Amino acid sequence: MVGASGSGRREVLADLIEGGLGEGETAAVLIAAPERADPADARLPGLARWRRAEDGSVEAEFPAGVTHVFILFDGRMNPVDQIEAFKSWLDDRTIEVARVVCVVNCHLLERNPKLFAWYEACIHFSDAVLLNQRDGVSNKWIGDFRGKFEHKFYPCLFDFVREGRVRNPALILAPVARRMSHVFDEQEWIAVDPDDDEEDLEDGEETEMKAEEDPYFERRSGGRRVHEIPNIADYLPKAEG
Repeated sequence: MVGASGSGRREVLADLIEGGLGEGETAAVLIAAPERADPADARLPGLARWRRAEDGSVEAEFPAGVTHVFILFDGRMNPVDQIEAFKSWLDDRTIEVARVVCVVNCHLLERNPKLFAWYEACIHFSDAVLLNQRDGVSNKWIGDFRGKFEHKFYPCLFDFVREGRVRNPALILAPVARRMSHVFDEQEWIAVDPDDDEEDLEDGEETEMKAEEDPYFERRSGGRRVHEIPNIADYLPKAEG
């Protein structure tokens, strides 16, 4: 689950687990170590912490004896960095990602329009987007926000959070990929030179292929990402958990 700290993510996650899993399904939750304690933690089963090592890799023990593992990202750090780190961690364990859920703090985003790029990155990787913290936010603003993604034909689901609950937890957790990103899907390969034509292939020349890279993972020659996003921590209270 992605989103900013203080957005009610753990309350929403507890609701999804309690109302979205079927008979015989069990869950455990891994929370980023820097995240502060939250009253909703008492409702989260098999709660444990994951950490990022100095080299950026994920340090976590995959819970045994459960059917579903929910991972809560550090809501004060770059979500793209965390997704990239978890991509390697999950690949090493041949674990399938069923769902990526983003919780949007509408009040925070309305007050800080520059954060749109941060949330846009989160939603690029998400199957479901849950709009929370809407008190004082106009319906027009919410409609305009959704419209920016719907006009670009984003396939992800949009829904509202009301008092920490969603209308249909099972639908939000349904393991149907609806994200723009293919980073968690089967690896796709593309031609290095898109200008190669059929005549080249008929002459026996081989087309060099490379793994498709998610646009948010792309880096410049100096190491900085092509798509840079704001630092969410600059917009959050220091005491936020």
